[in-house]
Formats: sequence, C-alpha cells, structure tokens
Amino acid sequence: MTYVGNRELSGMSRDALNSRLEELLEEMLQMRAEQSMGGSPSNAGAFKATRRSIARIRTKLHTEE
Repeated sequence: MTYVGNRELSGMSRDALNSRLEELLEEMLQMRAEQSMGGSPSNAGAFKATRRSIARIRTKLHTEE
C-alpha cells in the first residue's frame, strides 16, 4: 500500500506517522534497488505515489512541531 491520503493522515498519531514513514522509506528503497538492477518496476505509478506519500507525512510531522 503506497498511497497515503490527507484524510488518513489527519487521524494518525505522531508515532503512527513515524512508523508509516519508515515503512514507506523501506518500500522506496526496495523500488530503487529493483530499478538500479536494471529491472522495470512492477507498478510504474507506485514510485511516484510512494514519493508523494513520504512528502505528505514529512509535511504533516513538520507542521505539528
């Protein structure tokens, strides 16, 4: 599950946001490794959706400070 919407983020606690961020970063790492090995991504839109979800979570964490 790569996409995280703003509605989903609004109901999450700070700890949940941090754990979800770690999951997404790990997923992004796996997709980058797959891409660097010369393979085509299994889902072309997943890379962009994951990157945007990471940005949404980081923004939410930053605005809560």
